[in-house]
Amino acid sequence: MNPVDQQRFDVLYEAMQQALRLQGAADNTRDAYLRAVRRSTEFFDRPPDTDLKRYFASLIDSHSWSTVKLDRCGLQFFYRSRVEILKPPKTTSLPDVLSRREVERVLGAVRNRAYRAFLFVLYSTGCASAKAST
Repeated sequence: MNPVDQQRFDVLYEAMQQALRLQGAADNTRDAYLRAVRRSTEFFDRPPDTDLKRYFASLIDSHSWSTVKLDRCGLQFFYRSRVEILKPPKTTSLPDVLSRREVERVLGAVRNRAYRAFLFVLYSTGCASAKAST
């Protein structure tokens, strides 16, 4: 790769690393996406902003489908990250309604009779739903 292309690649690669960190991507995801960009750069001997069909045709012949998918996702992220769109990491939330077994476990875990009675009344009246507390 010539020095101009190498300098351009270094800037793009660093920007992608930063974007992956800002989005909260897992370490394995970051490694796979960055490896995809490095692999395609080595293939073309220049930054990965060229015709990728030839690259993927070659990759299908030499790698597994899971590698091809990871490379596709990594390169897709690479091109998207150049637009500077931030996406917050995924969060998990509690279910709105507890199952009967979950309610029994919660009530069974409370040792104090008064607290257990309070929680039972609270749940029975519907005041303990997730929607009511927000």
